[in-house]
Amino acid sequence: MAEPLKNAFNPELVRGIGRELRGAWPAFPERKFVAEATSGLEALELTPRAWHVADVLQAHLPKDFGRAAQVVVASLGPVLDDTEGNGMTPFRYLPHVFWVARYGLGHFEAAMTAQHALTQRFTAEFSIRAYLEAHPELTLDRLQRWASDPSVHVRRLVSEGTRPLLPWAARLQAFRKDPGPVLELLELLKDDPERYVQRSVANNLNDISRDHPDRVVELCRRWKKGAGPGRSYIVGHALRTLVKRGHSGALSVIGFADQAKVRVDAARFSPKVVPIGETLRFNFDVHSTSQKPQSLLVDFRVHFVKAKGQTSPKVFKLQALELPARASATLQGRISFRVHTTRQPYPGQHQLEALINGQPYPLGQFRVK
Repeated sequence: MAEPLKNAFNPELVRGIGRELRGAWPAFPERKFVAEATSGLEALELTPRAWHVADVLQAHLPKDFGRAAQVVVASLGPVLDDTEGNGMTPFRYLPHVFWVARYGLGHFEAAMTAQHALTQRFTAEFSIRAYLEAHPELTLDRLQRWASDPSVHVRRLVSEGTRPLLPWAARLQAFRKDPGPVLELLELLKDDPERYVQRSVANNLNDISRDHPDRVVELCRRWKKGAGPGRSYIVGHALRTLVKRGHSGALSVIGFADQAKVRVDAARFSPKVVPIGETLRFNFDVHSTSQKPQSLLVDFRVHFVKAKGQTSPKVFKLQALELPARASATLQGRISFRVHTTRQPYPGQHQLEALINGQPYPLGQFRVK
């Protein structure tokens, strides 16, 4: 089983932070900081650990926030060269980000400078949200300028920090009601050349689509016109939740009719009874009933049995295909019932459906034991 994420945030890491801060400011009380920051640390989960260290930081940094922010920035390591594969190393700056979120709200310029530096080593998506709530106009104006920043990490912050439903973070309820200010920022990023930014823009639009589906569909329809590969990727990824839900407008934007003319045969399962820890393999046939070729987007939906016997559906991608008139195709897929830290399979009768251009087609049932 994978090591819990919180274990990477340990006393050794705290001692490293102390050394870095003392290197930036020789008067920093390193030993006292480490003693207080590690006290009770093991009993806490990941984010409470970071908040605890952030509060201890505040107790030992200079009382003037502007001066303290200079010390924090001076203590930081080099800017990240890559956008992927950095592992847990950047998480050492989670307390620094939380410190800015909690203690910098009355010092806007110093806090913005600190977040601009931090997001190039980790991410300031968690702290910038406090400023969007406390200083919305000033922060949106700053993010508008950062949308053209030379750093890919800063440009990504413009999108990631404004996601209404950002994981691990409080919801931005004002933007859930009116996403207009966020959409204005995303317009500035829609042709960003970096996939790191493109993926964030798509995720932001996907968040917005949960509350404003038609608005996102119309924006994506407009962006699709004359789109290059990057913007096309954004559109497809942004509409993924609406496509899974069978939203006709979203399906039409990515090139699929809202109603396929097909017949589907029940699936064949192997094995017919799946032990927990094993994998189910299935296949089924799709027969065109149309006199014309069809573009089909095929997903499948599993109704997983949960701990108390209720079921919860989850949609998985399968494939897109061009099906000639009156032709047939055999499709196959697999479902893992391995035990994960994020998902525990349970025994019981499961249902399986194909989703073809968003429309459900029952495939049958299988049992997990």
